[in-house]
Amino acid sequence: MMQSKTYKLIEFFIIFIIIPIAFTIDFPVFIKASVGLIGFCYILYVLLKVEQNSFKVNQNLNWKQFWKQTLIKLILIAIITSLFVYFTDRSNLFIVVLNKPLLWLIILFVYSVFSVYPQELIYRTFFFQRYQKVFSNQNMLLFINGIVFALAHLFFKNTLVLILTFLGGLLFAFTFKKTKSTLLVSIEHAIFGCWLFTVGMGDMLGFPS
Repeated sequence: MMQSKTYKLIEFFIIFIIIPIAFTIDFPVFIKASVGLIGFCYILYVLLKVEQNSFKVNQNLNWKQFWKQTLIKLILIAIITSLFVYFTDRSNLFIVVLNKPLLWLIILFVYSVFSVYPQELIYRTFFFQRYQKVFSNQNMLLFINGIVFALAHLFFKNTLVLILTFLGGLLFAFTFKKTKSTLLVSIEHAIFGCWLFTVGMGDMLGFPS
């Protein structure tokens, strides 16, 4: 039953549409946390028991190509975001790393380990394993992944955040489709997310400052 198309579509709608929209409504944090925890446990169960995912690191990853491509992307992102912060909110440019370097290091670690990896398990590993066959058009699948990743950040109620996370979702989706690696896409996600915090765009993305 859990592998039927109908079941997967209902599952998709609840996890990636209803819950993110519901999280924009003002109700107790512990309820949201409980829903999130239950949902994450369900996703882990499906990955391990239904999809038979072993969470092994692929020994044939092309690390050289990955780092080269990631560096190129990072340089482009760094240039664009640095200019954006400089011209729109100059006082925040590198504000945390310059004024609170210890907090900066702590947040980078916590974000990379406890936020990025779970996000990638849900929005790349789970998403593509469950719905690749449901949406036969692969370009549409990538587009939908970008949309639902943006919806996950809907609770920020910020148009720029939605645009950034949509573009980020597309970027991470392409990386995952190409590498089939949760590890690599998590590293890429962590690097770009940490950069946004570093350059001074952390406030709108919920980073402590």
